[in-house]
Amino acid sequence: MIDFEVKREETKEPDISDFRVTKSFEIYQFQIKTSQKQSYNFNQQSQIPNGLTMTLPVVPIGLLFMISMFGVCTGLSTSRIFEHMLTKSNSTSKYLTKDELWFNQTLDHFSPFDHRKFGQRYYEYLDEFRVPDGPIFLKICGESACGGIQNDYISVLAKKFRAAVVTLEHRYYGKSSPFKSVTTKNLQFLSSKQALFDLAAFRQYYQESLNLKFNRTNVENPWFVFGVSYAGALSAWFRLKFPHLTCGSLASSGVVLAVYNFTEFDQQVGESAGPECKAVLQEVTQLVEEKLASNPKALKATFDATELKIDGDFLYFLADAAAIAFQYGNPDKLCTPMIEAKKAGDDLVNAYANYIKEYYVGSFGAEVETYNQESLKKTTLSDSSGDRLWWFQVCTEVAYFQVAPANDSIRSSKVDTRYHLDLCKNVFGEGVYPVVDATNLYYGGTDIAGSKIVFTNGSQDPWRHASKQVSSPSMPSYLITCDNCGHGTDLRGCPQSPLVPEGNSGNCSSPDAVNKVRQKMIEQIDLWLSQCQTANRCSSFGKFGAAVVSLEHRYYGKSSPFKSWTTENLQFLSSKQALFDLAAFRQFYQESLNLKLNRTKADNPWFLLVFLIPELSVPGFV
Repeated sequence: MIDFEVKREETKEPDISDFRVTKSFEIYQFQIKTSQKQSYNFNQQSQIPNGLTMTLPVVPIGLLFMISMFGVCTGLSTSRIFEHMLTKSNSTSKYLTKDELWFNQTLDHFSPFDHRKFGQRYYEYLDEFRVPDGPIFLKICGESACGGIQNDYISVLAKKFRAAVVTLEHRYYGKSSPFKSVTTKNLQFLSSKQALFDLAAFRQYYQESLNLKFNRTNVENPWFVFGVSYAGALSAWFRLKFPHLTCGSLASSGVVLAVYNFTEFDQQVGESAGPECKAVLQEVTQLVEEKLASNPKALKATFDATELKIDGDFLYFLADAAAIAFQYGNPDKLCTPMIEAKKAGDDLVNAYANYIKEYYVGSFGAEVETYNQESLKKTTLSDSSGDRLWWFQVCTEVAYFQVAPANDSIRSSKVDTRYHLDLCKNVFGEGVYPVVDATNLYYGGTDIAGSKIVFTNGSQDPWRHASKQVSSPSMPSYLITCDNCGHGTDLRGCPQSPLVPEGNSGNCSSPDAVNKVRQKMIEQIDLWLSQCQTANRCSSFGKFGAAVVSLEHRYYGKSSPFKSWTTENLQFLSSKQALFDLAAFRQFYQESLNLKLNRTKADNPWFLLVFLIPELSVPGFV
């Protein structure tokens, strides 16, 4: 028996005085298309994480869930990832379009009561579009303000496939903030789950508006989703959760694995640096720690970072400055001057300070304020709010805590788990910490049970260890290997920052390596677009000698969390909550089975059936 207790606290009506809709819009009303009988079609293995195949026709009360286990069958830098640095340029040559459009978005997709809306910014590029039946490429904007559709390799793909390109700004970032202030309370609707529903709702709205424009009904253009970094993870997760809304996805450097202690990040920085540069960087860290203990003010002044009162913030700033050179394909900007300084017997701390001031802050555009926890605590909406927003997602969903490895670290050992947890508490308040296990349970981590997703990674990118690097059926993974192949190389070319028009690969140390992966990407996109209208077919199964377990639906029978069924108490009764129940129960039961059979980390194959109890059926439904 599972012990379950509901603890209730008295809550006040939420204060929505600072809720805002950025503009007034005329929008088209539409209903999200699903499978037959107006039900969501969950007949996709890609819908559920951890290899649990489910068939879930939506039916009314009296559901009996049967899960049978059978024999094997075939069926952001740093925590900040710094994507915002890539959007700062105002050069029109770096954008396909910067003309803003607006969409009225639902604030809370998971609430049956809250029907508030907010303005969400988007862009469209139709110059290459084959009217009216060409494909639509949805390029996801991630954890930064979205100033337009960037002129990277997506422009080349749009020409090749004669596709329209649309981009939706992520909720809360840029001009798409639902609130005038970004207090912790107001950030409760900032999550990857809400963002995925934003994309689904926008996709349906845009398709309907396109149909209206061309005076047609019930027509579906083929869609394909693209994203880099966190947006790459969203791209993969969108295909996982909404396979009926896209023909496939490209997850470029897609960080689909939430990681609590991300020691692999620093280890990859060392590997990408090479032995000589790595040794110099480790020596710099040792010298910095010594100076920090004896004269911290003078040391921080050397780096123009006196505002960083917390030593951990300062050390994080220094660690990021090194990582970014490899993450975005500029290793020589760091290693060449540092190795030369070492050979010349120069002061290594001063040499590193010069690199940071001239390149990291100067050319790259990093800001010291980004690392100041006092700045991160500011709740007034401003151009610098993006750092606080991403840290909130880090501190609640994905972690990616870039802690120093126990041995052979480049970054200071003071950048540890405690530093990150203290930051989350200091910036957002008590009780805010990342639920990494829940995130990986929901999406599957690198065991994502999706289909028609291309994963790509650059060999020098520290973030690749949070991505899917091993191919699986219908989800190929490609590693682009070259000396300056970093974050999003397949779409951005080399270096990855500053932006190279059309993602030109000419400056990559091995252009052929990039172009070969791009060709494979094109082949997959072409294949999946052509297959888009093919119906999924199910295999038939015989007898499997299976175990059977049954979970009662929340609220029904004896599984009610409350003693009364008031409308307020029924707010947690939904199909979305029920799916999480199934996922949590599946994990619990698998672990209890492993314990019973005296084994660890074993995972039986699962299959789920749902049918209606006859005596509770609704006439006319079955």
